[in-house]
Amino acid sequence: MNGKNNLLLPAIIVGASLIICVIIFVSVWRSNYTMNQTITVTGSAKKDIVSDLGVLRGTISAQALTAGDAYRDLQAQKPKLISYLAAKGFPHDKIEFFTINSYPVYEISSSGYQTGNIRAYVYSQRIEIQAEDVNKIKEISLDIPSLIEKGVNFNVEIPEYHYTKLAELKVQIQADAAKDAMIRAEKIAGSTGRTLGPMRSARMGVLQITPKLSNLISDYGINDLSSIEKEITAVVNASFEIN
Repeated sequence: MNGKNNLLLPAIIVGASLIICVIIFVSVWRSNYTMNQTITVTGSAKKDIVSDLGVLRGTISAQALTAGDAYRDLQAQKPKLISYLAAKGFPHDKIEFFTINSYPVYEISSSGYQTGNIRAYVYSQRIEIQAEDVNKIKEISLDIPSLIEKGVNFNVEIPEYHYTKLAELKVQIQADAAKDAMIRAEKIAGSTGRTLGPMRSARMGVLQITPKLSNLISDYGINDLSSIEKEITAVVNASFEIN
């Protein structure tokens, strides 16, 4: 009888220990399971911006039977172009002139092939102007082709409109997108009776700078230079713990 009593106490201790271990294990498992539950949401932020730097480029050109005549014609056109731009608020020192280019124009045979005979020579020179007044750049881009009436052969390119404070804006708009992601996650968690925990991870998407009211989007991001008024959109994919 005493022998049975001696065995009973260790059995009770072992059994109680097993129960305690199971309780601890289940408690830890539940805690880890809860901690490992996450919610992933996408937040976005959009802001209107107005370009603060305009860039206009174009090419003045001349064609003549000889290279010398083409060059002289090009040089004769330049004072008229310079005078026009000066009247628009761009003196000579505000105009950037690039290297003069030239090439021969070959005759084309009746069968459509280029021959070795030179028909004329073309000389051209590219210019560039910049201004913070983007509307002035737009105005000139629309009007400058009229110089053809004064004997100036000028081919204008599509103007570029830049926003120079983009580096500062990126930080703010990405923060706004992250905040939007958190608000969305809180609403989803709250609708299921849960509470939102700390952020586990976040991935910033590429910025989309598009014309205003545009729905353009690209996996590589867009940096629109064709419009004065633009929209910048940031997207953040974030994961949060839920309790």
